[in-house]
Amino acid sequence: MSLRVIPGPLVPRALELPMTATAVPTVLTARALLLDMDGTLVNSDAVVERCWRRWASRHGLDGDEVMKVVHGRQGHASMALLLPDRPMAQNHEDNARMLAEETADMEGVVEIPGAAAFLASLRDVPHALVTSADVPLSTARMAAAGLPLPALRVTAESVGESKPHPEGFLKGAAELGVAPEDCIVFEDSGAGIAAGRAAGMRIVGVGPRADSYEPDVVVRDLTQVRVESTADGTVRVYIG
Repeated sequence: MSLRVIPGPLVPRALELPMTATAVPTVLTARALLLDMDGTLVNSDAVVERCWRRWASRHGLDGDEVMKVVHGRQGHASMALLLPDRPMAQNHEDNARMLAEETADMEGVVEIPGAAAFLASLRDVPHALVTSADVPLSTARMAAAGLPLPALRVTAESVGESKPHPEGFLKGAAELGVAPEDCIVFEDSGAGIAAGRAAGMRIVGVGPRADSYEPDVVVRDLTQVRVESTADGTVRVYIG
């Protein structure tokens, strides 16, 4: 059963089968957490909007339609969807310019509410950052938001496929030595949620964008999440 967390009590999404009474869980258990960055730990929407709308204008595309595609994906993967007849080599070149442009622009980059406390609570919890940003961009954005970088990071340079392909999350789980089904993904975008689902992981959606893609649980922000580890290595994630 999928759940939505909103201000106040937990409420279940509509059930497929009518008249089914099931208790609403408030605690998820796992062995490791895999964390997206943009929209999940860091609010970088202002920069993403500026850069991608400029890109859309240069290519004669509708900015609103472009913004529906770009969240969660690596830039070259977004470009391939938006300009399907363009050679991928050109998309990779254009993406390199876009990454440099985004890395140079940190205006308006802030933490998602609760992100600093959430990361601090993971000191004894196996976890990894799994982001479509590259090393320079992820390093700059986490610093701009005043957040520490997790010790284990799966970035654009680490994978051959962009979200919604599950490679990044599967690699993060493998490097932590945890089975995919024992991981919980924190994500905000459709591409990221699809990647986590394809990896066989449970998903906590963060923010209003996530709610459209039916993760297992949705929270307004990270102030609604509390994490604790137990002596046997179980990680408990309290929602609400």
